[in-house]
Amino acid sequence: MPRLPDDFDDDTDGFDPDHPLADQPALAAVARFARMLETIPWFSRVGDRLDADDRAAAEDYLSALGFPGAAVVPVGDWYEAADCAEALDMHSLSWEEEEHLRAVAHETALEITDEEALDVALSHVAHQAASLVGPAAVLSMRVGGLDDEALARAAAGYAVQACHQAALVLAAGLGAEHPFALKFRLYERGRWPVSITGESFNLF
Repeated sequence: MPRLPDDFDDDTDGFDPDHPLADQPALAAVARFARMLETIPWFSRVGDRLDADDRAAAEDYLSALGFPGAAVVPVGDWYEAADCAEALDMHSLSWEEEEHLRAVAHETALEITDEEALDVALSHVAHQAASLVGPAAVLSMRVGGLDDEALARAAAGYAVQACHQAALVLAAGLGAEHPFALKFRLYERGRWPVSITGESFNLF
């Protein structure tokens, strides 16, 4: 998942034992995740040609999600990304699978921490993410010659959701091969995984 591979292995080297979250390593991992969000190159490679590593990361995500046969389709520009986002079916199999995974991760997280602490940790991630991804989306669009506030908000919303999902994986103590962890790697690569439509995975 994020560039915190040791969190998935429960490695706490270098973590202050007197930290308030020292007795809750999963939430400590979420806190570290929130801090590292500023190092992500948000939307920095959208529209660029997909390289072999992009495709491999996308295929890993699709396989883990249960859609190994979906074709990775490059999205060429922000206009096309907008069309793909608007065509997203919230009753599609992929959407329903992600919702199921989110619910399971949330339930699992509550087995190892209390609800209030989890809500605070996830809210912190959302706040940190929103402060970063919104401006990054606007900047990327302007570089592409586009100024569309609604689309920038939509792209930022997708990224904030991905951060929430990735944080849940950490809070639940799930592994680096979880679909949400693999999805987040695409954002780490400067991409925007827009949607799965039919047999196509639209990757910007």
